[in-house]
Amino acid sequence: MLLSQRVATRHWAGLIGCVVSAVGLWIASPEAQRKPRLNPLIAKLVAGEPALTPTDWTFIDMEHGPYLLDRLQATLDEIGKKKAADGRFSTAPIVRIPLEGDENFRFAVKQVLDMGAMGAVFPHVETRAQAVEAIRSMRYPPQRGAKAPEPAGKRGWGPGRAAAYWGFPVNEYAFERADVWPLNPNGELFAMIMIETAEGVKNIDEIVRVPGVGAIFIGASDLGVSLGVGPPVAGGANAPETEAAVQKVLKSCLAAKVTCAYPVLGDANDLKKRTAEGFKVMLVAGAAARRQ
Repeated sequence: MLLSQRVATRHWAGLIGCVVSAVGLWIASPEAQRKPRLNPLIAKLVAGEPALTPTDWTFIDMEHGPYLLDRLQATLDEIGKKKAADGRFSTAPIVRIPLEGDENFRFAVKQVLDMGAMGAVFPHVETRAQAVEAIRSMRYPPQRGAKAPEPAGKRGWGPGRAAAYWGFPVNEYAFERADVWPLNPNGELFAMIMIETAEGVKNIDEIVRVPGVGAIFIGASDLGVSLGVGPPVAGGANAPETEAAVQKVLKSCLAAKVTCAYPVLGDANDLKKRTAEGFKVMLVAGAAARRQ
C-alpha cells in the first residue's frame, strides 16, 4: 500500500472512531436515555413556569359534576387524540374525585387512574394522615428489591387500559411512569391535595410536608363557607378572613417548596396577581379564561 493510501486510511479510521465514540457517549448520557415527559403540567413546573387550564392541564370535575365513567372515558379519548408523535399529551387530564379526605376514596382513585388519568384532586383534606392515604392510593406497592420511598403504595393491579392509553407496555407504565411526581422524578402522576376547611388550614404545616404531594390546591369557595363568611363574591374577591387563610396556606407551601394551586375566578389582572404571589398551578375560570 502506498504511503498516501496508508495516511488516508488512518485518517478515515480516526474520523470514524471519533464519530463512534461521540455516538456512544450520547447514547450513554442521561439526556439521551431520558424519555420525553408525557405530562405537560409537570413539564411546566420542571421548567419553572406556571401551569394553567386548559392549555397545560384539564380539570375534570367528578365531585360536583356526575361521577360517570363513560363520560370520563369520552373526555380521555378526546385528549388522547391530540397526543404528539412522541407520546406527549397536549394537556394533562386531572380528575377531581367525588370523595372527601375522611372517606374511603381508594376505589375511585383506582378507577380514574386505571382509565388513564394523569392525576387526581382530593377534596376536603384536613389531616396529614388523609394526605398520606391519598398518595398511597396513587402508587403501586414496591416490588421485591425495589427501594421505593414512603408512603408505600396501595393501588390495586389493573393497569392494562391506562398503559395502552399512555402508549407503554404494562410493566413500563406501572413500574416506571405511573408514580407520583416529585417523589419519583420520573413519575407522570400528579396529586393535588385540596385545602378548603378551617381544619385543613390549621394542619397545613403537617400536610404540606407529606412526600408525593404535587400541589396544595386551595378551594376558596368551600374555605369561605367553612369560615362562616361565604364564598368569593362576583369577580373572585375573597372575604378578609378567607384571604388571610389563603395567604397562610401559600406561606406554608412556599416555605416547604411545594407547589400551591388556586382557582382564578377573576380577570387577567387576578391571574397576574396570583402568579406574582407565588401560585404555580391555576384553574382559570371567569374573565381570565375568556382572555386566554
